[in-house]
Amino acid sequence: MASTSKMPSTSEDDLEEEFEHFDDFTLASSWERFISEIEAVCRKWLADGTKNLLKKDAICLNISEGLYKVKADLKYEMKSYCMEYYFGTLNDGKGKDWSCVLHDLQLFFGVNEFLVSLSLIKKKFLVIAPQSASGVVLDGPEASKLLSAVAIALSNCSSLWPAFVPVHDPSRKAYIGIQNMGTLFTRRFEADRIGSQVPVKLMHLEGLYELFVSKFAFSNEDLSTHLFEVSFKMKLTYCTLPYDEDDDDDVQEPEAGSTESGGSPKSNHHNKSQWDDDCPWSEWYSSEDPVRGFELIAVWSEKAFESSLDMAELENASPLEADDWLIFPCLSETLNTRSLFFFSKSTWYQNIAAFLGTEDSDGKRIGFASQLRLLVDALEMSMEAKFIEDFVSEHSGPETLKSSAVIPPPTVLDRVLKDLFHEVEGLQLGFSDGDHKNSRTIKGAPLESLFGQFCLHALWFGDCNIRAIAVFWIEFVREVRWCWEESQPVPRMPSNCVIDLSTCLINQKLHMLSICINKKRQQEQESPKCGEQKKFPSHVKEETQVKRCLSPRDGKTQTSSGERESLSRPDVVKDSVGHISNSGHSDTVKLGDAKHSACIRRGSAGVVGSMMLLKSQQNMHAPFTQEPPVMTEDMHEERLQAVEALGDSFSFSAQLEKDILSSDMSAFKAANPDAVFEDFIRWHSPRDWENNDNMDSGASHDNAIKGLTVEWPPRGKLSERMSEFGNSWRKIWNEAPPLPASEQKPLLDPNREGEKVLHYLETLRPCQLLEQMVCTAFRAAADTLNRTTFGGLKQLTTKIGQLNLTMAATLRCLQTSNLSIDTEDIQDLKRLCAIFEHVEKLITLAASFYIKFMNAPRLLESIFNDCYNFYAPRMGTGSTASEVKKDFEKKQKVGRREREIAASMLTTPTANQSWRKVLSMGNLLNGHEPTLREIIFTKHGHLSENYYGGHAPRGYQHELETYRMYISGTSNYLSVALAVASCD
Repeated sequence: MASTSKMPSTSEDDLEEEFEHFDDFTLASSWERFISEIEAVCRKWLADGTKNLLKKDAICLNISEGLYKVKADLKYEMKSYCMEYYFGTLNDGKGKDWSCVLHDLQLFFGVNEFLVSLSLIKKKFLVIAPQSASGVVLDGPEASKLLSAVAIALSNCSSLWPAFVPVHDPSRKAYIGIQNMGTLFTRRFEADRIGSQVPVKLMHLEGLYELFVSKFAFSNEDLSTHLFEVSFKMKLTYCTLPYDEDDDDDVQEPEAGSTESGGSPKSNHHNKSQWDDDCPWSEWYSSEDPVRGFELIAVWSEKAFESSLDMAELENASPLEADDWLIFPCLSETLNTRSLFFFSKSTWYQNIAAFLGTEDSDGKRIGFASQLRLLVDALEMSMEAKFIEDFVSEHSGPETLKSSAVIPPPTVLDRVLKDLFHEVEGLQLGFSDGDHKNSRTIKGAPLESLFGQFCLHALWFGDCNIRAIAVFWIEFVREVRWCWEESQPVPRMPSNCVIDLSTCLINQKLHMLSICINKKRQQEQESPKCGEQKKFPSHVKEETQVKRCLSPRDGKTQTSSGERESLSRPDVVKDSVGHISNSGHSDTVKLGDAKHSACIRRGSAGVVGSMMLLKSQQNMHAPFTQEPPVMTEDMHEERLQAVEALGDSFSFSAQLEKDILSSDMSAFKAANPDAVFEDFIRWHSPRDWENNDNMDSGASHDNAIKGLTVEWPPRGKLSERMSEFGNSWRKIWNEAPPLPASEQKPLLDPNREGEKVLHYLETLRPCQLLEQMVCTAFRAAADTLNRTTFGGLKQLTTKIGQLNLTMAATLRCLQTSNLSIDTEDIQDLKRLCAIFEHVEKLITLAASFYIKFMNAPRLLESIFNDCYNFYAPRMGTGSTASEVKKDFEKKQKVGRREREIAASMLTTPTANQSWRKVLSMGNLLNGHEPTLREIIFTKHGHLSENYYGGHAPRGYQHELETYRMYISGTSNYLSVALAVASCD
């Protein structure tokens, strides 16, 4: 019974609690349901907070300012609406009225600054709009009703978010809005825009000042009789003309037949001067300027004005007097795309590219990076044939080439060969000028070498397909053979210095051929004619040339650095005076001693100091010797393999240089007929002659007293290795005939070695050719870009150094003797092309900045560093457009001493820009009016003094921003946004 008696009371409490929180919508109107839906969405957003909204479906609008939005779809009667909530994650406590990354509503009404200063809500506001084609509410009463619904819902949520509704045509950017600021005040917003026929009065600061004052003055008479103190801020934006639009009408296209006539391939450029004419890549292509222009922003900070006359005076002020200057580069959209596009600067390449269809729709060519990609594709395809001629034949070539690969016409090929072989004045020296210090780690040809230039031309020859490369190579080898057969110097190649084994084998072979041609020409010139004296052969060193290292060839023994320097030049062993005696300069000298009257000394270069022969009391003579034969890398490998086959590891060096040693011994015997093996060792390898230090020093002392400077016979003995039985040096000495160098067989046969070089070039396999071309093309392209002048920017210098190290490591797979390349290696090369492209973009950007700011190094470095920090992290990451910011938006402050340099980029308008002479605004900068003028008028005061204020509570003395007007525009349009605080 007790339980039953309590049940009625319990049910009554539950019913009472139920009724207390029950919303009966059966009697609610559709309008009330709509308000309730808005309220439910707002409560949900408030409950989630910023962190949870970011985790859910918040959409990022701007990373730098941390602006996000969420949205919800609502329905009212037969219409659908979209409500968006904008919120920020950053709060520095300061308003950013002049930041271009703010939302229009933040900039119009300053809601970010107002809300930040009065509450914990950061840059938050609400926008509700219909889901129609235009996205705006065209009906005035409907807009007011919609705004009222949002205001009621926000009031029920106790939210202080400002709410806005778009009205009229979307191009007007017109809004009405409201914000509940608490229990006392309400803020109302209104914005509209005039798209044309702006009144002349509103084009000037004086008229705009009066427009703002009219919003709170009691009558128009007050404008002339009273002074109204208002706060004023202004921002003027000046834009330079795009650099590629100047003088567009003056560009003259080349005539159709101009590229078929004579002239240098690299001189047939556009008549129009390009921005990068002085850049090192300009002889291959012309890059689109990555800097489209600049925005110069002059800012006047907040000041107080009391009359329109003050505004008129400010309008006549120079922008150079502004409180702050900012500069903002307008960068090309190509920096955000996968490739930075270019067009070929040489018209003969450009025309053939159009013929082959290798240009894009805008007629722009691609830079080094993209051409290197095509070369890597050709390398991959080169594995499909054993002979280079297979790619030229349309019938025997791979199936993949028959439909796509095309060959440029003969006229283009003739121009390229002419540039390589005939127009090379002043290019024989300076191979390393401007090259990066790490480029030598890449086994390729130097930039200015013949093969280096061949590879750069190949990048632009046709579309760099394997068939075009094959045709180019065959004709290239024919030109090289012509140089050999006609004994003409090989252009772009040295003809005398030592072959650099750190370069690719083709470059070494061309260097060898150049040396052989030079020796052939010398032999032809040395052939004695009737009545002429016989000259020294080209392979014989004259007295000033006998400075070759003649230290012991045995790898088992090594001299110290100081000893090697003094002993490596036997022809200049110093006597007491320090020079070779001139007693034996003639090539053939008869000995004066009657005992040796039958002996003839030949090929003597002079007496070697005070050294005497062991078996005869004659001075030792240094002979003329042959130059050591130059060898390429494969020749060294062949000799090493031959030595290994002999199996005599002890006499490794002697076997390796037997012919050189035999030539030196023969020359020494001819210059010293009475010499013995020990004499040769004393001259050629002094380390192997051991002086007897235990000899009695008394005799030497007596001789010195008598004034004798020469002791004969010399005291000492051979070293242990030279005195061993069966020593290879002694065997060679016994076999060597006494012949001067002029009568010996040359160590280097130029005819034989030259033909061997040509045979190598003509029978080179396609994959071996392409491997060396890829290495050389990367090195040459990098060295070309490295010659760019960009002011020594540290970040870019480091990036270029890293690129060279990356290239050296990646290209190492092509330096082996394998005749096949793995798929992974090809992928690594393509990734290297992407890295190269990114560095190429940065170099182009730095060069453009340097040309414009070479006299402002601080500004140059600051602007480039901003761009580098923005683009470099995105390069090579594969990020999509939705994952990163699309545009670079960082502004850089301009110092007062740098303003003149920045302003000089706004050149005086030319005749082609006559439309700019129609000026309607003030604050001209070098004859240019602002492209955008933004002004913020504000007035602070007590609400009791406000025309719209009504009756504020007694004793309320809080001062706040009662009026705010944002004005932006030019002489062609005007946007006005007004915010008014009132006490309702």
